[in-house]
Amino acid sequence: MASKAIFFFFVSAVCLSSLAGVAIADADDFDRFQIQGSVYCDTCRVQFVTRLSKFLEGAKVKLECRSRTNGTVTLTKEAVTDKTGSYRMEVTGDHEEEVCELVLVESPDSGCSDVSKEAYLRNAAKISLTANDGIVSHETRIVNPLGFMVQTPSAECPAAFKELGIVPDVTF
Repeated sequence: MASKAIFFFFVSAVCLSSLAGVAIADADDFDRFQIQGSVYCDTCRVQFVTRLSKFLEGAKVKLECRSRTNGTVTLTKEAVTDKTGSYRMEVTGDHEEEVCELVLVESPDSGCSDVSKEAYLRNAAKISLTANDGIVSHETRIVNPLGFMVQTPSAECPAAFKELGIVPDVTF
């Protein structure tokens, strides 16, 4: 009878120590984030993806996190898009007390390299990099597409907008 109790105690101890190891590994995962996004050429200068947009290979983006209290930069990281115009980057650490955003850095296409200078039109994507934000997936953060603009909108843009039933605030 005593040998059964010792065996049960040993098995219980092994199971509990295994669960503790899994909990520690999962806690570490909460401080690791995969960021995914894309960069496109805005051929209509409307700052959203249309059927005329082209995704850019070789575009550079930058992640920047700043302190909410004093604006000090706490994290900077860059990525380059692949042949589909997509990028990925991994970030470690909890950045709950910071404002993090992705911004455009450099376009591979000199004909599509404009970025709006107006503060209210700033082309940036804010991102939450904390596990304490209510987002179910703590592993992957998908960012809205960012777009460089051409100098002059394509002549095909009015037809594309008519198909969508919208009238943009752009002169063609």
